[in-house]
Amino acid sequence: MMQRTERIEHALRTYMAEDTSVPLLNESMAYSLLDGGKRIRPQLLLLVNSMLGGSEEQAMPFACALEMVHCYSLIHDDLPAMDNDAIRRGKPSNHVRFGEANAILAGDALLTKAALVLFSQRGNDEAKQAIFEGAYAMGSGQSDDLNLTERSAEVLERIHLNKTGALFRAACVAGAYLSDPRKAESMRIFGDTLGLLFQMTDDLLDEEKDREEGKLTYVTFYGREKTVGYIEEAAHRAEAILAPYTGEAAETLRELIHTLRSRTI
Repeated sequence: MMQRTERIEHALRTYMAEDTSVPLLNESMAYSLLDGGKRIRPQLLLLVNSMLGGSEEQAMPFACALEMVHCYSLIHDDLPAMDNDAIRRGKPSNHVRFGEANAILAGDALLTKAALVLFSQRGNDEAKQAIFEGAYAMGSGQSDDLNLTERSAEVLERIHLNKTGALFRAACVAGAYLSDPRKAESMRIFGDTLGLLFQMTDDLLDEEKDREEGKLTYVTFYGREKTVGYIEEAAHRAEAILAPYTGEAAETLRELIHTLRSRTI
């Protein structure tokens, strides 16, 4: 039986095989979507859905749409006008491989493809809305990160609850709406907490680079020691939310918390 990540990969490849009428566009979309990312966000959606009693078959299109949104954002993040990163996941970024114009189109097409995937599913409007609310919030966080000059705790949290946390939140909320809508609010808090945990550990890993560039991060604002303390607090909050749940999905989510808390890449 395929593992969860393998099932996600299979589903993504199936969606990408549906339309190959514009070969270059399809190739550039697939280059970024099918490159072996960790698939944290779609896995999170499937795990929350499973923990709350939902069907993976029903949830898989939503997980794939969420990953399409995530990969579109990575393509655009890497552009020279944004973060200007030449490498993504160990290989040339999309714009380096295909050119800036084609990379913009690939990102646009992946976002649109996500909408097509979602709206091919009947019902579950709340889960669809959660994913696109996440996409919009992510964009607003990126805009704040680019344009706000105020350096405060409130601005720092606002940026990262949206820029990074929005898709974690969307995964958990959508997973709840697909299985047990009564748990949507607690899963919203869980998603926000995981998003902040991910961002704070990311800031530890990028500390030297971020200081050189003058970025507002948890480490540059609070210092390394205090950030480590906040990471532990976030991990404990996330674990407390999972306390009532048992089973394979809940255990895997606990493992994910540990992985995010202690990751080195």
